[in-house]
Amino acid sequence: MSEEVSRNINIKEPRWDQGTFTGRAKHFFMVTDPRNVLLSSETLEEARVTVENYRAGIVKPGLTEDELWRAKYIYDSAFHPDTGEKMFVIGRMSAQVPMNMSITGCMLTFYRTTPAVVFWQWVNQSFNAVVNYTNRSGDAPITVNQLGAAYVSATTGAVVTALGLKTLATRLPPIISRFVPFAAVAAANCINIPFMRQRELKYGIPVTDENGNRLGESPNAARQAIVQVVVSRIGMAMPAMAIPPVIMNALEKRAFMKRFPILNAPVQVGLVGLCLVFATPLCCALFPQKSSMSVSGLEEDLQERIRKTSPHITTVYFNKGL
Repeated sequence: MSEEVSRNINIKEPRWDQGTFTGRAKHFFMVTDPRNVLLSSETLEEARVTVENYRAGIVKPGLTEDELWRAKYIYDSAFHPDTGEKMFVIGRMSAQVPMNMSITGCMLTFYRTTPAVVFWQWVNQSFNAVVNYTNRSGDAPITVNQLGAAYVSATTGAVVTALGLKTLATRLPPIISRFVPFAAVAAANCINIPFMRQRELKYGIPVTDENGNRLGESPNAARQAIVQVVVSRIGMAMPAMAIPPVIMNALEKRAFMKRFPILNAPVQVGLVGLCLVFATPLCCALFPQKSSMSVSGLEEDLQERIRKTSPHITTVYFNKGL
């Protein structure tokens, strides 16, 4: 029989060292595992109870260490780290691969006409808006009006950017025009993410000491968090939107693909999916989710408050979001 789990495991932190890229990559391969999307509500609830009970010092009889970590990663994949709320299913990072492979595959396939560009960019940015809201940092509520304004601003800016790049690409070689969707997505991420998280930029996100004790809210920390998320998201999109166009450009010249053009979309979606399986966790791992910054980088009033209450603290920590 398996030995009962120790009561001294810190499941508030990931299983692997988050100070290394390898440790973060292992962590995010678990969190972004697409199979987690298929888990039932009962399985998610069971994982939540297991994790919250363990944190409270209550251990289910017969629970093993591997079962505890499995429950922790199921919990992390479906529940928000700051609010503890169950996240909307398509906004979870475990939904990134199946959702993005479908949307990105269609964006790369149907890029020649303006209506197609507008439609698929709107679909993509609507999906991104859901993801950005679901994976925001902090626990402050956002009103329906704020959310609506952010969504309209983000999607409009992204679609206008895509159309502008498409117009520019008409004067470029065909292979270059295939990269318009990637350029549009990269530019749109720089618009969508800050808009969907604009409340954080205005009011700040919670910053804590190394033990998780809340010290205040910082807009400067929010700016650092959003920059890191933008870089990660562009990195996620790069392989999936840069490699398949080159392969498809070569395949479409083959007699087989000319005979069966209907295969274009499924092959493109499959190539995108293969890239995303690896790009999603590896780009999430570019920066620690529990990010940090020096106290000297915070707002002056927050610096002063921390120096008065906790003069020994030189570094603060915050959830950057995903």
